[in-house]
Amino acid sequence: MTYRVGGVAFAEVELDVLTGEHDVLRVDMINDVGLSLNPELDIGQIEGAFIMGLGYWTSEHIIFDKKTGEILTDRSWNYHVPLAKDIPIDFRVQLRRNSYNPVGTLGGKALSEPPIALSISVAFALREAIVSSRKDSGYPSNEWFEVDGPFTLEANVLKCDANLKEFLFY
Repeated sequence: MTYRVGGVAFAEVELDVLTGEHDVLRVDMINDVGLSLNPELDIGQIEGAFIMGLGYWTSEHIIFDKKTGEILTDRSWNYHVPLAKDIPIDFRVQLRRNSYNPVGTLGGKALSEPPIALSISVAFALREAIVSSRKDSGYPSNEWFEVDGPFTLEANVLKCDANLKEFLFY
């Protein structure tokens, strides 16, 4: 038997176009978990899954050797996972009220995997911040640019392509 699992997330970010560093200022989420037997535990699972997805979209850049296929980012020195300062400053999670899943165990629904998908809201917010920076630098607002992989420091700086003359004081 299958059933639908719903959720929605909104993210607010701040991006430094010169260094590529970003802060996730606020995330608001609502998740449909069916009948929750332990809401505090469910919210913890949702937060953890969201942070796991946040790492996927912002810091976990996997690099392979083009000849051998060997993973080159296999150590903590060059493979970066989310840490305490990567957690949103204001993180609000709510569970959908009056929800029940007639085909689920005790009326519940899956709750760990869907928030991973909702973490793309941070990637979209970072993309919009980059679009805003590019618009300030004179690029057309509808010009497409590709971000291949996560929104790492390097990718953010390169895609912003900020004109350094904008930051000089005369």
